[in-house]
Order: sequence, then C-alpha cells, then structure tokens
Amino acid sequence: MTLVEAAKKRKITAEMSAVAKDEGVSAEFVRSGVADGTIVIPRNNQRKMSAGKWQLRGVGRGLRVKVNANIGSSPDSTGVLKEKKKLNAALKAKADAVMDLSTGGDLRKIRKMVLDNSTVPVGNVPIYETVCDLFRRGKSLKDMDPDKLLRTIEDNARQGVDFITVHCGVTREVVRTLKQSKRITGIVSRGGAFLAEWIISNNRENPLYENFSDLLDICHKYDVTLSLGDGLRPGCLADATDASQIAELSVLGKLTKMARDRAVQVMVEGPGHVPINQIEANVLLQKRLCHDAPFYVLGPLVTDIAAGYDHITCAIGGAVAGAAGADFLCYVTPSEHLGLPEADDVYSGVIATRIAAHAADIARGVKGALETDTELSKARKKFDWKKQEKLALDPERFRIQRKKSKSQSEACTMCGRYCSMKKYE
Repeated sequence: MTLVEAAKKRKITAEMSAVAKDEGVSAEFVRSGVADGTIVIPRNNQRKMSAGKWQLRGVGRGLRVKVNANIGSSPDSTGVLKEKKKLNAALKAKADAVMDLSTGGDLRKIRKMVLDNSTVPVGNVPIYETVCDLFRRGKSLKDMDPDKLLRTIEDNARQGVDFITVHCGVTREVVRTLKQSKRITGIVSRGGAFLAEWIISNNRENPLYENFSDLLDICHKYDVTLSLGDGLRPGCLADATDASQIAELSVLGKLTKMARDRAVQVMVEGPGHVPINQIEANVLLQKRLCHDAPFYVLGPLVTDIAAGYDHITCAIGGAVAGAAGADFLCYVTPSEHLGLPEADDVYSGVIATRIAAHAADIARGVKGALETDTELSKARKKFDWKKQEKLALDPERFRIQRKKSKSQSEACTMCGRYCSMKKYE
C-alpha cells in the first residue's frame, strides 16, 4: 500500500505523523494533503534507516518551504570520497533532501554511498545512468533502448531512491514547438536534451511519455515519488515563459493527474532562469495547470550575469517563488555555470537557499517562522550573544564573524560604545 492509498483510506501512517510533528501541524492535515496530492512525502519503501536517524520531509501546501542540494560526479571528476564530502556538507548545512546527479565513475557505488549515509530523502535522474552506460559501450544516444531505461529506473527504485526526476513532458509535439522557437540557449536540461535527441534521431515518441503507465507501475511498487522534470526549462532570461516551456508544463499537468489516479506521489519541476517580475506568474500557472501539485523550482535565477555568485541570484528568485507558492527550492552553488561544485560550494549553496526558504515561510505565514526571527531580535536587544548564535540559521558562521568583531563592550565593533541599542532604550 502506497502512502497515497493509505491516506485515501483515512489511515494516518508513521510517515505522516513524523512529518506532522516536524512541521507543527496535525497529522490529519498531512494525511489530507497526501490524499489530494498537494503534499508529498518522498520515502521509498525499500529505504532502510536506523531508528532516530531518518529525517522524513513533507513537501507541499501548508508546510515549510524545503531545500534540495544537488551533488554528484562528472566524467572529469569522479570518486566516492569526493561525493561523500559533498553529502556531508549538504547535511551539515541542513538540506532537506539531496539528489545524486552523477555521470562519472561507478554510478551505482556512488548512489549506494549516498543512500547509506543520507539522513534525508534522496533523489536522482535515472536516464543519466542509461546514457552513461551507452557511451561507455561506444554507442550513440540513438541506440538507447526504452526497455533498458525502464529497467534502470526499476533498479534505482529497488536500490532505495526516494524520488526520481523523469522528463516525460518532452514529447514529439513539444520538441516541434521548440524547433520553431527562437531560443538563445535551447535545451539546458541534460535529461531533456537526451530525450529530445533520441526523439529526433528515431522519429519516435518519448519512451517515458509513451510508457508512462509502466513507469507508474514501478513507482507504485516501491512508493517512489515522481518529480516530473522540466526538460525545457529556460536557460536564460530571454527564453523564460516561452511557448516551449508552457507546452511542456501543459503535458506535465495531464501526467500529474494520471499519477494521482494510480496512487503515486508526484511533484512538478519548474524553471530555471526567470526575470523577477515573471516568477509569481510562473508559480501560479504551474499550480493551475498541474492541479496544485507541489512545485519544485531550480532557483529561479533572476539574472544571467552573476557567474560566481549564482547562489545569491538563486536565493533572490527562490524567495520570490516560495512566497508565491513554490514548495521546494533546488539550490544553486557559486560554481554554477563554471564547474562542478566542491564541498564548500555545496555548503554555501544550501545556506543561501535556506535563507530564501525561510524568507518565503515568513511571507506565507508558516507557523514558527516569524517567531524565530522575533526571538533572535529580543536576544539581540539584550546582547545575549549565546542565544543569538543558537537561533542563527548558520551558528558556525555566526561564531566566526562574532569572534572577528568582538568589542571590548557588549556591542560589536560596528558601533562599540556608540551602539544605539545601548544608548536609547
């Protein structure tokens, strides 16, 4: 029985109770959200964790905005130890989920390490493994076997992956729409590009779309959450909210309904690079077309010219998207568009996106969000540095900065003896 089936039978499971406790809401509220598809709890029924370590997370309406961290190898940088350092950095920074996007080295071994060591939900993109295997055997993308892709997805599910990104909305018709567009960056999603090339090379329909019912059977068997990928997300501001993006989103809305009818949990991924004045419209459109399914956004990045600082452009867009109704923010690191992130990039990216998520929680009136800020402000007024550190989003950073700017008085070195809060009660 999947979580959706249990929820529809009005059964409150241990997972729903755990999420309710974490969120400070009633278990019935969570159950109702899982039943109607506005909340998902990514949790593969094969995933085994020792008691006390597993941190279940709910994503969706009425819950805190969550943060995902992408890690993973590339053909130019491989190694289980490197990825473990990134995973530890993501967990230390308190990411709510991680995705293994590895495309280099022993993918199965890396994935096992992530699943064995992550205390939060783990996602991945199964088509990467299928394509990497093809290229290792000297084959071209045209040679990809749809049955092999489905077997890879089931193998990943059997191994314990909690949620998978599948680019089912990149259909033949959507690809035709793309070819008629005047996009600058074309397709920037690897999964989307793989499938578009396969469709064109074989003059056939997207196998993930064509065999969607088989995909749902796999997800139902292992209770894997589907993350319907945005294969045509805009890769620059000029491409945002165009016909290709909207055409794919419309397909994802239909697939969302099919997944719900099969009692499979589903969320929908979104852009991408989006001007700040278009973000709210993008969120509202997704919610409308995809039946209020949880919305998982990459950023969005609000400018294209901030390479080296894209964790900041991501946080700006993420705060706006979260305030408008996005439920899950995928981080971006300072090395986005420049190279594969290192562990310190992962940490910085998670912290920046957690700031965005918290700002969105305040705007959405999430229980406890503003109260935490108020408590810190009271401690700041009292010069209670220990309590401020405890309440800070990044206590370690707080300690480092405080040590650098410690004044001879209670105040910091910004104002010292002239501190306004000391002089004017």
